[in-house]
Amino acid sequence: MRLIVYTGKGGTGKTVTSCATAIKLAERGYKTLVISADPAHTLSDAFITPDIAYEQKQVLPNLYALQVDPVAEMSKQYNTILSYMASVFSAKGIDETLAYEIAMLPGMTQLFSLLKIEEVWQTKSFEAIVLDMPASGEALRYLYFPKLVGSIGRKLSGIAGLFSGFAKVFQPISSIPVPSKEVIRSEVELIDRLDNLSDIIKDNDVTSIRLVANPDTFSIENAKRAMMSANLYGINVDMAVINKIMVDSTDQYYARWASFQQSKVEEAKANFFPLPIREVQLYPTELRGVEMLSQHGDKLFGSDDPAGVFYRGQPYRFESEESGVRMTVQVPFSEKDDFDIERIGDHLSVGVKTAAGRIVNIVPLPTVTVGMKLSKARLEDKKLTVLFEKKPNLDHKPG
Repeated sequence: MRLIVYTGKGGTGKTVTSCATAIKLAERGYKTLVISADPAHTLSDAFITPDIAYEQKQVLPNLYALQVDPVAEMSKQYNTILSYMASVFSAKGIDETLAYEIAMLPGMTQLFSLLKIEEVWQTKSFEAIVLDMPASGEALRYLYFPKLVGSIGRKLSGIAGLFSGFAKVFQPISSIPVPSKEVIRSEVELIDRLDNLSDIIKDNDVTSIRLVANPDTFSIENAKRAMMSANLYGINVDMAVINKIMVDSTDQYYARWASFQQSKVEEAKANFFPLPIREVQLYPTELRGVEMLSQHGDKLFGSDDPAGVFYRGQPYRFESEESGVRMTVQVPFSEKDDFDIERIGDHLSVGVKTAAGRIVNIVPLPTVTVGMKLSKARLEDKKLTVLFEKKPNLDHKPG
């Protein structure tokens, strides 16, 4: 089975790219499911097919579509946890309706979109799943929650477990309810599912994240952060798609825009190196309907199988060492005089000399490097190795 996840800033064309990929997969004979968690019901708009909702709907031969409602999923599958969390807030005098809203913790929307994959995966009824992921991609961090709490023990492993411990101690003098066995059971089931989902997404033979951006600074920066997060979590990114590129024009206004966008495309190629880049020009009409989506898929993949893994590796790799953290960056140049680096807060500025001029790649740094100093940098075999070292503890005095 193959899982392809499209992520990027809102408005970059994630949904139409997901649908186009799903159509090409279905045409090649893969039984395919495309999933979206966009509350605007964008799959119906993209396919011009009504009633694509919370049950699988066949759109074409071999192609099914599903619109996830994360709130409904949470209520249907884990209402015991949701009700308990709401009761905790209600016990503190918060209105019951508002308590339910608060109980939907940050990231839950995306988390339950991903859990739908785990549910479908267990049925083994599809050969390919394409996920149109919500814009920010923050849900990926929740996949590591089960790994984090595993060493503590599942009985004290999450929100309900923590509340249980406090509630039993303080219940005589507080109104915090003790979670029932059903709540704890639901929580353990949720953590088990997250464990399964984490294993699926971290399998680089199965799962690929594909970045979608427009030729502008904001969406390219958003895609770079998504690539960084995926690398930190050990998830393979195998492609970047640049949508909505304007063609050159005899009109001076549009010609300037086309020139600016082309410079951004070149910048994206340097920033996402060594990922393969697929470039798609801006369409003269609105991109919707099966016929146009199929044409979009042809431009994206040509004769290539969309289920293929187009790149394996980590453009950024971080390795912990006794003295600090070593970062390895894939770079599109081979001469030592072609680059310069500078640390700016929680980013690393890598300046690159190219035929088109100097391009600066701003690389987001992981939180672990906060408080460390940039110690060394070495270029070898198109890889830039940067060492961040821990600062000495000046407060420590030998006895």
